Amino acid sequence: QVKSKQGETQCKEKHVVLLSPVGKLKISGCETGLHEIKLPQMSLLPSGTESSGTCEVCEGAEEMPEPLQQCTEWLQAYFCEPARTESLPMPAFHHPLLQRDSFTQQVLWTLLREVKLGQAISYKQLAALAGNGRAARAVGAAMRSNPIPILIPCHRVILSSGQKGNYGGGNLMKEWLLSHEKLQQEKLS
Repeated sequence: QVKSKQGETQCKEKHVVLLSPVGKLKISGCETGLHEIKLPQMSLLPSGTESSGTCEVCEGAEEMPEPLQQCTEWLQAYFCEPARTESLPMPAFHHPLLQRDSFTQQVLWTLLREVKLGQAISYKQLAALAGNGRAARAVGAAMRSNPIPILIPCHRVILSSGQKGNYGGGNLMKEWLLSHEKLQQEKLS
């Protein structure tokens, strides 16, 4: 499938579906990089047995470009042995939002670089880190437009009050991801 928007180079987009403890993650990308990860909506939290289950590609494994291969390996590690993600290469990103110079792009890159596994940060703190401490609402908008959730960990951004706040994959998924990371951190310490 070749898509072309005005002024953009053409991509041969590939799709992969990764069966994970939180449901089917739909991942798309090309030879140049990752385009997006679409999260399923969770209606209930996975039980302990499901959350330690396998994490495997169930569609699109053939002819996987390197960025999709790296993404699936990174996600498999994230769900099965999260500490390992630190040593894995992050796939290249090829989404227009991450190529443009904007506050949203600045926020997403800052989040990716600064907020590590098991940590949380408020919208206000992230706004300050990204260069504009008064832009907490803009940070919220950036989180809503994040094309690559989990890898760019928008689930780690919470309200100043300590409440979780909303999440594109649903609040249950945000809760699960934060608990999963906390549990992994406790295992390591």
